[in-house]
Amino acid sequence: MKKVLVLGGGFAGVETAIYLRKQGINTTVVSDRDYFYIYPTSIWIPTGDATKEDVSVPLEKLAKKHGFEVIVDAVTSFEAKEKKVTLESGKVIDDFEYIVVAIGQDKMKPKGVEHTLSICGKPEEAVELNKRIEELVAKGSGKIAMGFGGNPKDTSAVRGGPAFEVLFNVNTMLKKKGLRDKFELTFFAPMEKPGLKMGHNAVEMMHKMFNMTNIHAQIGSKIISFEEDGINFENGTKLESDLIMFISAGTGHHVLVNSGLPLSDAGFVVTNEYNEIDGFEGIYAIGDSASLMGPDWRAKQGHVAEVMAKNVAYNIFQKIQNINSKRSYIEHINILCVMDTGDGAAFVYRTDKTAKMIPLPIIGHWMKKGWGWYCKNSKLGKIPRIPGM
Repeated sequence: MKKVLVLGGGFAGVETAIYLRKQGINTTVVSDRDYFYIYPTSIWIPTGDATKEDVSVPLEKLAKKHGFEVIVDAVTSFEAKEKKVTLESGKVIDDFEYIVVAIGQDKMKPKGVEHTLSICGKPEEAVELNKRIEELVAKGSGKIAMGFGGNPKDTSAVRGGPAFEVLFNVNTMLKKKGLRDKFELTFFAPMEKPGLKMGHNAVEMMHKMFNMTNIHAQIGSKIISFEEDGINFENGTKLESDLIMFISAGTGHHVLVNSGLPLSDAGFVVTNEYNEIDGFEGIYAIGDSASLMGPDWRAKQGHVAEVMAKNVAYNIFQKIQNINSKRSYIEHINILCVMDTGDGAAFVYRTDKTAKMIPLPIIGHWMKKGWGWYCKNSKLGKIPRIPGM
């Protein structure tokens, strides 16, 4: 019987395993964490409105529900031509006909980045953010800077939304505690128009939200370095801060550098629209590991990764049966998110034909909370999956 090895236990990897098992295909997932982490709802960890456990699902539970195997270990090398995977424990895996690379990406490391914490990095960083924010709240005042960077080699590898979300959630939390006037909140980014992927209307709305919430903005100048007490910019200014949250842009995963797979300038695996890799039969790359095709405003998002996962599961199943039928992810390229503020949200939707950012006071916050509950419980099979989600 054909077997599939999935490298990665994130949105792309877990979704692949679930849909492969729906087709009755033997599947094994390798992950360096023993849990599936729901990054979109981790934005509430820094403010104490959620815990790491709230936004995590044990892989053992998912495996038991759907019938796939799990190996909790880190991948240290991948020899693509030989379909050979070596794990940190020393274990070698080389007996799978199909391999799906869903190992994610690394982060760019600007000078002094160790002085920052990220909401899109290791889950432990979100917990540390909560600790640091609580310390400043206990002190009664402080300067907090939150922002994101870019990758000039691949604009799709930028994650800016969570920076806006955490910043607005901190603003809401401080207002509730009656401390907002004691804190200086600043958003920063090197782009002239951060958030432009969402459309020009979204950029204008973000500026209005900054003004309404008295959040300062330091934009349009390259980040030179981070220090313990602030950020240095190319224009010669320094933004002083007691706490810096910075979402570094993505770059290719280090394990793939010597894999033999074709890589983009940014280090992502080059695939076709079916996530196949030219010259590597039976190997697919999806999610953050893959170089995303599409328009300039394209962005690596969880829902696109899950579309890729479902498609690859379908494509592998059809291939095993010698049926020439494939599904492409291209038509599903869009930006879709609910950008939470702690007391509301904004619905963001971008395609080639439209770009919308619609304010959703109060109800938007609970929509995102509801999505988090749905994501966890639908993957555990406790509630039905909504088609297309």
